[in-house]
Amino acid sequence: MPLTSIDLALAGLGLFLLFKLATPRTGPAPPPGPKPLPIIGNLLDMPSGREWTTFAKWGEIYGDISSVKVFGRQMTILNNVHDAIALLDKKSAITSDRVIVPMGGELAGWNTTLGLIPYGDRFRNYRRLAHSLFGSRASMANFEPLEEQETHRFLQRILAEPTELQEHIRKTAGALILRVTYGYEVQEGNDPFVAVADVATTQLSLGTSPTGFVVNMIPPLRHIPSWFPGAGFKRIASSWRKTLNKMADEPYGFAKEQMAAGTADSSVVHSLLDGKKLSAEEEFDVKWMAASLYTGMDLTYRCPATVATIYAFFKAMVLYPDIQEKVQREIDSVVGNERLPLLADREQLPYTAAVTLETLRWHSVAPIGIPHRVTEDHVHDGHFLPKGGVVIANIWQMAHDPRVYPNPMLFNPERFLAKDGKKNELDPREIVFGFGRRKIGRALADASVFISIAMTLAVFDIKKDPRAPEIDTDHTAGMISHPTTFECLLEPRSERARELIAGEGR
Repeated sequence: MPLTSIDLALAGLGLFLLFKLATPRTGPAPPPGPKPLPIIGNLLDMPSGREWTTFAKWGEIYGDISSVKVFGRQMTILNNVHDAIALLDKKSAITSDRVIVPMGGELAGWNTTLGLIPYGDRFRNYRRLAHSLFGSRASMANFEPLEEQETHRFLQRILAEPTELQEHIRKTAGALILRVTYGYEVQEGNDPFVAVADVATTQLSLGTSPTGFVVNMIPPLRHIPSWFPGAGFKRIASSWRKTLNKMADEPYGFAKEQMAAGTADSSVVHSLLDGKKLSAEEEFDVKWMAASLYTGMDLTYRCPATVATIYAFFKAMVLYPDIQEKVQREIDSVVGNERLPLLADREQLPYTAAVTLETLRWHSVAPIGIPHRVTEDHVHDGHFLPKGGVVIANIWQMAHDPRVYPNPMLFNPERFLAKDGKKNELDPREIVFGFGRRKIGRALADASVFISIAMTLAVFDIKKDPRAPEIDTDHTAGMISHPTTFECLLEPRSERARELIAGEGR
């Protein structure tokens, strides 16, 4: 039987790996880790899900910096925030490239978005466009009224249907980012733009898991034809690409139609297109930068992650009613029952702001973020990191490191309130939004979580449902991790609270 091109490619890969593994290296060694097998390396050691827990265990055994190899590619795991800042922030010039993620990136098409696009001219252009909109306090202030309006609608949805909490959170996060990005107001009920984004971002989470698809661990498999046995992942990716394109094209088309009709509201797309004559390539960049914000692929203002964070807040309030009462007392002392709290009140609400920080820390929505790729050989803290190697920041471990956050599993906002002149604990926003040059919408995400917490507790009591099962503190696997589902009772605090929710006296 004659050899096919696939046979030759795999044979060549095997010979290359054999040669590479057999060639001794001089100089600094890679970080320690599990002992690799010939050829496949640590493939059998790689977890099939919830990678952050396995990575944390390696940290306990091998130290804060550990590594594994899979088919010759080194993967370095960082379990310490100081190493992550030193390597991914301060040396971002050589660590800001993205790893090729065949399933979610090349095959499904997400490598056109900011989170997965290779480091280069297009990435820099995306970043420049986004910085022009979110890079200053003044420009951020333009979006604050939208955040407050959409959060007020969230309260109204809860009052109307208190048992659909998770759906209301999802819809509100989608509504806000659609208004900011495209000037589009969502429909009540099943909105098509929100629905397609939910599907697309779920596919993204699955497709970018380092161990979710074998092609992500063995990238050459992306070249096999879709009819080949075992290539079902290619047919899945083709379907996912259609979903992604629909999600990027339709709201962008809506914004352009509104602009042509002279009825467009202020938005990211409007700001970037209005009065400009762009080339096809420039317009491509605007469309996909907008899609990156819409879906959260800047990985700082990610709609699914905002959903997970706010849902985690509700779970925490059921588990820690004493904290809820403290927030409500603080809000009452500042705004009373005259109006809903606003973003402008944040400095007068330090405990509420601390609850925001603790929510971000307590539930790490992107437990390992998106892997970085090293673009040149580098030695960090005596450890060798080769060009083309992967670096993963174990964000979950950093946010739950007892050396940084004592008793880390406890929801304790007071850890962020300075006492007796002592410095409070590390701001979790330095961790949970990731590292490197791809952080853009951090302030927008932070504001969204704060105003959701403040407005909700101003008018609602969040209570445990005595008929419901006991609530755990577990969370789902995936690039974006959600708290496990739970049930709670949401009751207006007073008749005046009902009036404020309805919009009376605000």
